[in-house]
Amino acid sequence: MSKHTQWTSRLGFILAAAGSAIGLGAIWKFPYMTGTGGGGAFFVVFLLFTVFIGMPLLLAEFIIGRSTQKEAVSAYKALVPGTAWPWLGRLGVLTCFIVLSFYSVVGGWILLYLLRGVSGQLWESGVTYERLFEQMIANPYETVGAQFVFLLYVIYVVARGVQDGIEKANKYMMPALFLLFIALIIRALTLDGAWEGVVFFLKPDFSELTSEAVLYALGQSFFSLTVGASVMVTYSSYLSKRESLTKSATSIVSLTVLISFLAGLAIFPAVFSLGLEPTEGPGLLFIVLPSVFSKIPFGELFFVIFLLLFLFAALTSAFSMLEIIVAAWTGGRQEKRKKVAVFAGLLVFLVGIPSALSFGVMSDVTWFGKTVFDIADYAVSNVMLPLGALLIAIFTPWKMSKETLKRELSIGTSHGETWFAAWFLFIRYVAPVAIVIVFLDVTGII
Repeated sequence: MSKHTQWTSRLGFILAAAGSAIGLGAIWKFPYMTGTGGGGAFFVVFLLFTVFIGMPLLLAEFIIGRSTQKEAVSAYKALVPGTAWPWLGRLGVLTCFIVLSFYSVVGGWILLYLLRGVSGQLWESGVTYERLFEQMIANPYETVGAQFVFLLYVIYVVARGVQDGIEKANKYMMPALFLLFIALIIRALTLDGAWEGVVFFLKPDFSELTSEAVLYALGQSFFSLTVGASVMVTYSSYLSKRESLTKSATSIVSLTVLISFLAGLAIFPAVFSLGLEPTEGPGLLFIVLPSVFSKIPFGELFFVIFLLLFLFAALTSAFSMLEIIVAAWTGGRQEKRKKVAVFAGLLVFLVGIPSALSFGVMSDVTWFGKTVFDIADYAVSNVMLPLGALLIAIFTPWKMSKETLKRELSIGTSHGETWFAAWFLFIRYVAPVAIVIVFLDVTGII
């Protein structure tokens, strides 16, 4: 990627970064993590982590990328040449690689549901959505084939570049998704028994909160904002030197929290209304939503539209992950982009096949009771992203000059000094201490 490549506007950057952040993290993963994590208490902890740890880390990644105008690995090389710190960028690339390997499987599920929705197969009488979902994800040919098609489109967009590919796609996808979510929530809240779901989601019961749920909330915060993998280092390297990082970060965090909130309001009232368990797991969305849409006038059409937008959200995140891999491998050489995008995308596909088969022919292959899919998800959310975030929280305030940090944070805002003082306190002391405490607690050391 040429270092001169830039987003055409701050809105383009915000929508792309928010698309990366929102994606499946907020729409697919947040509801089932909240369901298994205890509901309202999980949401409160997730919110606190997102605002007080996730946002300072997001700004840290922005500063690293924008100040160097380089992708993840080269940025650390430029700032601290001759040290081991570029391995932090490589850890981010590896994290994106593993995320995309199982993330593309879920993207494939969306494609398969879309086909069933368009063909009418979803709406046949006597269909139980739980059984339908289980049969679908157990079919090896369908799941692997759909994963491949999903990745092909991701490769195509990323190969086209930042402005013509990623930015153009996001400008239409994200606003449309938001509007459809509003319509879905209105319907979910008018179902019989919906209020029980609202209470579960928004009334915290901290007696239900375990140390493992707190770790999951931390991991979900990082997963939702895509921090800890240096994704935002690369994305912010394409941002103009005139744009305000604090305004961009505030917009992205606000959008991510809002979409997570909307996802919860759309899902949990429906879960309780339909008598389903909120602890359903990764299939929660695919079982609950068709049940809701089947009770709405023109629900079949609305569900197909929702699946299209859900697919867009999955793609926006997938674009960012493949972009980070491609940007690091090309090392700023634009002419290599297309070949590297194809090679990296196909490699991700091959590595992701065991995750695709985890619910069928490889469902018996487990470690510590987890399938390959579950292990990949757990490793990324609860180990690799928090580790990457911890290292970024150490690197930025201790290894970068205070003048650079202050200058980058002050651009485009009249409250530069205030922002810097608050951010520096959180990134230097609060974020690393909080991450370490959560880890020590979940391992039983404290």
